[in-house]
Amino acid sequence: MTAKIKLNAASGGGSFSIQAPSSSANNRVMTLPDSADGTILTTTNPKAGNIIQVVSTTKTDHFSHNTSTSTEITGLNVTITPTSSSNKIFLNIAVNFGADSNAYAGFNIKRDSTLIAVTTAVDGNDTRRQSSFGGHSGSNNRTFLTGVNFLDSPGDTNAHTYKIFVATLYSNLAISINRAHTTSDNLYDQGMVSTITAMEVAA
Repeated sequence: MTAKIKLNAASGGGSFSIQAPSSSANNRVMTLPDSADGTILTTTNPKAGNIIQVVSTTKTDHFSHNTSTSTEITGLNVTITPTSSSNKIFLNIAVNFGADSNAYAGFNIKRDSTLIAVTTAVDGNDTRRQSSFGGHSGSNNRTFLTGVNFLDSPGDTNAHTYKIFVATLYSNLAISINRAHTTSDNLYDQGMVSTITAMEVAA
């Protein structure tokens, strides 16, 4: 028989039960703080700012792109399903890249097929690109870290996939994700990883 302790409210209110695990192999201990009173938070009633869930993807392989047409970086995406339509999704994006000498890289974020985190510092009415973040290569044997943090508001409880897109912005010079542009057998022509992490934040 599973042991249970039930506390009833003194004035006809609800009740609260503490029940032990059903398996004898699963012994659990709950320790209450002795310094102050507190409130137990749950996933259905979290405090604003609490992290509800974390989903992360690490891309370890190489990806290359050499046109001004924005293309998705394969394998650098993450899918998360908010538990409440009022909650936010905090994105932490870190992209390591190398490039041909004097190349400019522009990166964008999409939630499913919708562009998000788009700058308004450039209005898009001329040739200047509206990116989410970017970078520039000084030489073709170096690597660079770029990225951005962004708090998104999907406004529903559907599954959403966040994707990273890249374009090269000068003379079709190649952008190499996760390694230096050069492939010489030198210690400094190194490979790296890139990550995208999505965290659901309680509103």
